Amino acid sequence: MKKEYSLLKEIKRLKSVRGYGTQLVSVYIPAGYNINEEVSRLRNEYSTSSNIKSKQTRTNVLGAIDKILQYLKLYRETPKNGLVVFAGNISNDQSKSDIQLFSMEPPEPLKVNIYRCDSTFVLDPIEAMVETKDTYVMVALDGREATIATLRGSHIQVVKKVHSMAHAKIKKGGQSANRYKRAIEESIDDYYKEVSDVISDIFLRSGFKELGLIVGGPGPTKENFVKAKALNYQVKILGVYDTGYTDETGLNEIVDKAGDLLKEQEAAKERKVLERFMREVAGGGLAVYGYEKTRAALEKRQANTLILNDTVEIANVKYKCSVCGNVIERTEFGDVRQAKHDDGGTLSVVEEHDAIEELIDLADANGAETVFVSGESSLGKEFIMGFKGIGALLRYK
Repeated sequence: MKKEYSLLKEIKRLKSVRGYGTQLVSVYIPAGYNINEEVSRLRNEYSTSSNIKSKQTRTNVLGAIDKILQYLKLYRETPKNGLVVFAGNISNDQSKSDIQLFSMEPPEPLKVNIYRCDSTFVLDPIEAMVETKDTYVMVALDGREATIATLRGSHIQVVKKVHSMAHAKIKKGGQSANRYKRAIEESIDDYYKEVSDVISDIFLRSGFKELGLIVGGPGPTKENFVKAKALNYQVKILGVYDTGYTDETGLNEIVDKAGDLLKEQEAAKERKVLERFMREVAGGGLAVYGYEKTRAALEKRQANTLILNDTVEIANVKYKCSVCGNVIERTEFGDVRQAKHDDGGTLSVVEEHDAIEELIDLADANGAETVFVSGESSLGKEFIMGFKGIGALLRYK
């Protein structure tokens, strides 16, 4: 969870950067892509950018591309999930140049290859990967084959393909019509059971952490599969969709058609957590809020679930006073700025730590789940306004 939070924080910082003109360069290198080919491509872009008419834009774009080329020398091959690199002039003074480079390895295999110069960094592909971290199971099937996969964020991972010979392997021969019909039905039941066993096993191995199953496929087989009730009774079927295919293309069709459903599931999960938190707080039950109380509950292993608003910023800061020379420690919400001491001295920052990262570390170390919630819903807004976006559900008091 700490890695995911760090990535969210980096994305937020990059979103705040604005360039003068199209001077910010974004490069996305897909998983498995030849790093030398990307270097060659960037050299071509460097040559093309030499023709930019504006001297300032030309200088900054060339500087950004050169910085990326130097950085890529550190890699012999693309990292497992691909690589994303940003570079550009981030100075707030248009007359000055401050070309900085930022890089990140995506949490999931990257599929797009992008080079773009713009007034902002291109962040949509990486944002899509961290929008949701819940996992679903999908199956696309017809009467002859089924493709079973997991969906986490935007990443589809095929688990297994199951083939059915129900209609192909049984010859009518001298069988009676009833025996032939029974043989077909038994073979179809066996096929549904094999598919169901694979799906149920995914849920069982994870302890049913997946939110549910989404079913798709052409024709009536998908509905017949659902009606057969061969799945583990704990597997929740979230939706059934028509698709034209049963392979990876069919899985992508399911994701496209189930977009609204997935958003509703995310909102429902968030609502459930916040509703329970609000009930516990109102009744003086198993919940605490505020940074200090939440941290104390995590340290004592009381907390079962750490709840954080996805925009909250807190830092533990050590200041030194310019008058008395003492070091003062404070917990600051929002941006850390120069402050004043009671004796009138100026407090300069000597040390700063991200307090949210520290809470996540404590949660991970003490077996507590971390849940990020947005501030878009009425409950989310109440969580920010009334509880400063930090709270925890407790195991005990």
